Amino acid sequence: MSFDVDIGHASQRGPRELNEDFAGALRERDRGVVAAIADGVSQGGGGLEAAQTTVMSLLADFFAAPATWETTVVLDRLIGAQNAWLADHNRRRRGPGGASAMTTLTALALEGHAVTIAHVGDTRAWRLRGNELVQLTQDHNFDHLDFHSRLTRAIGLDDAVRVDYAQGEVQVGDLYLLTSDGVHGVLGAKRLAALAALAQGDGAQRASQALVEAALAAGSRDNASALVLLVRGLDAGRLEDELQRGRRLPVPGRLKLGDRLDGYTVTALVADNGVHRLLQARDAVSGALVAIKTLHEARAGDAEERAMLAHEAWLGLRLTERYSVSGKTGAPSDSGFVRVHEVAEPSALYTVFDWHGGHTLEQLLAGVRPTAVADIVAAASQVARALGRLHRFGVVHRDIKPANLHLGDDGRWRILDLGVALSGRESAAQRELHAGTPSYINPEQWQGAPADAASDLYALGVTLYRWLAGRLPYGEIEPYQTARFRRDPQPVSRVRPDVPMWLDHLVGKAVARDAKLRFETAEELLLALERGASRALAAPAATPLIRRDPAALWKAALVVSLLFNALLVVWLLFLPR
Repeated sequence: MSFDVDIGHASQRGPRELNEDFAGALRERDRGVVAAIADGVSQGGGGLEAAQTTVMSLLADFFAAPATWETTVVLDRLIGAQNAWLADHNRRRRGPGGASAMTTLTALALEGHAVTIAHVGDTRAWRLRGNELVQLTQDHNFDHLDFHSRLTRAIGLDDAVRVDYAQGEVQVGDLYLLTSDGVHGVLGAKRLAALAALAQGDGAQRASQALVEAALAAGSRDNASALVLLVRGLDAGRLEDELQRGRRLPVPGRLKLGDRLDGYTVTALVADNGVHRLLQARDAVSGALVAIKTLHEARAGDAEERAMLAHEAWLGLRLTERYSVSGKTGAPSDSGFVRVHEVAEPSALYTVFDWHGGHTLEQLLAGVRPTAVADIVAAASQVARALGRLHRFGVVHRDIKPANLHLGDDGRWRILDLGVALSGRESAAQRELHAGTPSYINPEQWQGAPADAASDLYALGVTLYRWLAGRLPYGEIEPYQTARFRRDPQPVSRVRPDVPMWLDHLVGKAVARDAKLRFETAEELLLALERGASRALAAPAATPLIRRDPAALWKAALVVSLLFNALLVVWLLFLPR
């Protein structure tokens, strides 16, 4: 079931000369809904500006953040940035006739089966479930009668703002209500619940209008605003939902050709490594071929493997959701990754991907004929572009290698296997896992450094070196075999003379032993590939022996010392004085 939320909003200035309340909501396909209400604090007329800019900046930037970020992280960064901006403006405006811009804020984000609330000030968030109305926020103001309207927290009040967060589960039929104090200050909880319940029959817009009109009729002396969100359908695309599904669903047994799994008919067994099975299947509805990945029954009870498969499904969906369909042709668009299909009501634990005919780079490297240099450069550019997109989402792949780069029949290169990727949302066990293929792991990881974007770039550099030279820059490396890094790799042009000098320098930079000499971002690598000989890189400098092998100097000194002492002994014992 797709996300379906009925949204209504009403606001009136009441007896005030100016309405300094501001509210809004934004819905994005496949992502959810974000809504916010703000009540500007009147000190010289800056309240409306503060409320309006705070709500609009939050709505404009919320869905611009990477989909892999946790919701509270997104809200905290956006609210913190807006608070710093307002606080700075307030410092500049102080003086005779200066206007101070401050506001309260209550924001609500609906994603998947979860709701996240951020709150500062005395606007409020409520939830009506059945006949029970629950207040989800606590006011930040003095309870003393003389200071009843004095806020203890507001956006723009101080250089730093402390935000209250709350999270919970959403159910179909839930109604969320955001109100300014001009509404809840005069209407009791029972009255609010009765008026909000109008949304079930008359719609959210009618309910919001009824709330504002009732508040003004009850004698409200402030601006009155209400924003109503009625949840009619939910989206199951949230990581926590995938993890919950991964814990409760059974693992499919051994499937044979012709067996059916929900709406898919198995057409081939592609791979079985004892941990996962990869199947080819046909969708009964669309008739298209798909790939199905599931756990081997021997790993059915492994909670971490279940969590990693659920994380991979969620991450793949988030990475490809904006590239799933091209607006002009209606055909799948290129994201550099394999698109994940969301299964509405699965009967077992599995993930469905697009099926792409073609070969992995590992399979191509096993062929007799080497790939043309121009084709390698074009392919590396596609992979670098996809890797840059991955890193902008805050994700580290951790296992870039030829077996995980795939050339489809459509001529597009895609990065495979996000099973050990880090998104910041993975479990602690997955984060601590020393993932990757030894020969493609950068030297820093062998010294205890964590995997990061630079690790992926190094692995891509090793892949490119092997693609061009037919061998690995430092040879086959076994775990913790760091002695391999005590020499610089041989330039690829010595192995393959048709490699141009600019590409020779580029590959040398990508696989340099010293991390400071390598590319810092995928975009930098992509730019170097696109510029080619027109802006060639300088040849990488040879790494000094003392940096390649710090112990070598001490070993040499020890040898010299031993020889000197041996000569001294010979002179003392055997030579005439």
